[in-house]
Order: sequence, then C-alpha cells, then structure tokens
Amino acid sequence: MTHATQPHIPRFDASRRWWAAGELIVSGHVYRLSDADLAADSGLPGWSRAHVVAHLARNADALVNLLTWARTGVETPMYPSRAARDAGIEATAAQPPAELRSDFGAASERLTAAIRGMPAEAWTAQVRNGQGVAVRASAVPWMRAKEVWVHGVDLRAGLTFADLPVEFAVALVDDVLDLFADRGQAPEVTIVATDVDRTWANGDKRIRGPVAAIAAWLTRSDASGMGNDVPPPPAWL
Repeated sequence: MTHATQPHIPRFDASRRWWAAGELIVSGHVYRLSDADLAADSGLPGWSRAHVVAHLARNADALVNLLTWARTGVETPMYPSRAARDAGIEATAAQPPAELRSDFGAASERLTAAIRGMPAEAWTAQVRNGQGVAVRASAVPWMRAKEVWVHGVDLRAGLTFADLPVEFAVALVDDVLDLFADRGQAPEVTIVATDVDRTWANGDKRIRGPVAAIAAWLTRSDASGMGNDVPPPPAWL
C-alpha cells in the first residue's frame, strides 16, 4: 500500500553515518558466512541467508537507480516491477556462494560510489521510493541504513537488534510508527523506552522495553524484550 504523506526522514548527516556503519558491519558478517551458512535458514520465513544477501545486493543497485534518476533527471525506478524485483533476488540467491559474495560486495561498492559522488544539488531532486511515494534523493542513505541493519539481524549471523546504534533505533521506531499511523494501523498503546527519554503515546495501555527491543517488536514482531502482554504489531513492509 502506498502511504500518502511524506515519510519522516532523519537528518542527512545522521543517515549517512548510520548507513556507512551498517554497510561496513553487515558486510563483515556476510563475508564470514561459510557456504553451508549461506544455504541455511535466515530469520525470514522462506528465505535462506543467501536470499537475504541477494536482497541486499539488488537493493543496493535499486538505490543506485534512484541516485541516477536524481543526478540525471531521467526517471529510473528502483525496480521495473515487483515481479522483476522478486525474480532478481531468486536469481542472485541461486548463484554459487563465491559469486554471491562477490556480487554483494560489488553492489555495495557501486552504491557507496554513487552516494559519495552525488553532486550536492542533486540530493534535493524528487524520486519515488519502493512504495511509490515521492521523496528527496537525500532519503536514500536512510533507506539503505534500514535495509542493512534490519536485514543484518535477519541473517542470524551474530548481529542483534541490541547491536543497533541507539539513535538509529529511535529513528527506526519513529519511522515505523509514522508509517503505521499513515495507514491507520497505529497500535493503540503507549510505548515507553526504558533506556532513552522517549515515549510514543497512542492509547492507555503502556508497554515498555529498551528502544532496540521496541524496534524488534515493530519490525519483526519479536516481543521477547518487551515483557508480557504485548500485542502483535501490524506488518511493517
């Protein structure tokens, strides 16, 4: 579903910092996965770890498309279609492990080069995200930061939500709750972060947890760090 309002995007400098850190950390986890590790299940139903790595590779190229659009003015969507996106992930995941690792690394390098090489004025250009919403190109580092950190956890390779930078986790909770509110699906609860001074109020029932646990609950329906009697959240994406 396309959400109609402009999504909230964190500060550009913070987004770039979170993206760069996430890209580096998650790449390290990917390269340490053995061939057998890649074939094993990820944290996402129906996806192996190879599928997660493949998705991150193709997402990097999709975001390069958006930066190309912003830089040239020629409309270049992330993916030609949802079917093409899904087929690309499957084909990438089916590669031999060495080729998959190489593909992932090359795609990450292409995105890094595109971000670092963007003319300053091009960051203000309007493009469309994967949900069809118009955003500035300056949203791309934030979009990638979410992908690498959350899917890095999905790899089940040692990274957990507790490893996310705290300020990034707060911004992620803001982002997800804004999306739910725009869909009319905001959980009717007041969420209290126990480790940072943040509360998200939308109901009398109060639930508590560290902000990393809140992010895990909202994005992956994992309430293990939130105590008892926590309702299931809406589907994130």
